[in-house]
Amino acid sequence: MSSIISSEVSPDVAARAAELSASRLRARRARVDRMFAILLGVEWIAGIIGALVVSPYAWEGKIHVVHLHVWIAVLGGGGIALLPILLSIFKPGATITRHVIAASQMLFSALLIHLTGGRIETHFHVFGSLAFLAFYLDWPVLITATVVVAADHFLRGIFWPESVYGVANPEWWRFLEHAGWVVFEDVFLIWSCVLGMREIESSALREAQIEQLSEQEQLKTAALQMALAEMKASA
Repeated sequence: MSSIISSEVSPDVAARAAELSASRLRARRARVDRMFAILLGVEWIAGIIGALVVSPYAWEGKIHVVHLHVWIAVLGGGGIALLPILLSIFKPGATITRHVIAASQMLFSALLIHLTGGRIETHFHVFGSLAFLAFYLDWPVLITATVVVAADHFLRGIFWPESVYGVANPEWWRFLEHAGWVVFEDVFLIWSCVLGMREIESSALREAQIEQLSEQEQLKTAALQMALAEMKASA
């Protein structure tokens, strides 16, 4: 609970509201973990299909060889998806699960961008992924995702620019342009996370206050019934 809310109510109500808020957040984040587990699996399959369609096979004389991109999609995609899926199953709602999922989701963006040869349309996957990560209402997760995608664009822009920008000699600062748009989205997503947390806290506070009022009414009713019973017994 925020310090403002805690200072406006009794310690018992504040503690109960914090308990309710934490419980709702855990349940929400566990659901989002499961959503991402499914999404990562779908992205893995989509990456393999994309690799098969875009560059299915390479021929070397009479030898039929699966293209390197297909192996990258199968092994690389599996390596990216395995850990977050396992964490979403065995540690749903945990902080480490959210951050691993955020990093893995951005790595899948990098993989898909690579498999499509740096097509600008595939870069939209980054922005969609950030919006999905905002479902957690945990803005540090967005920072993790931003750092991963910025590092990917920076490093690949130096060592393998065709795989991220689709051209061999992009400007060295191109990654800053992409990162700038990501930060632009982050500003609004972080604010939406803050607002979402406030709504959950306010709802939890109202429920805690209602519970306290209900308990007080029950105590008053029980005291009244006890007094009436004593009056009847004395009569």
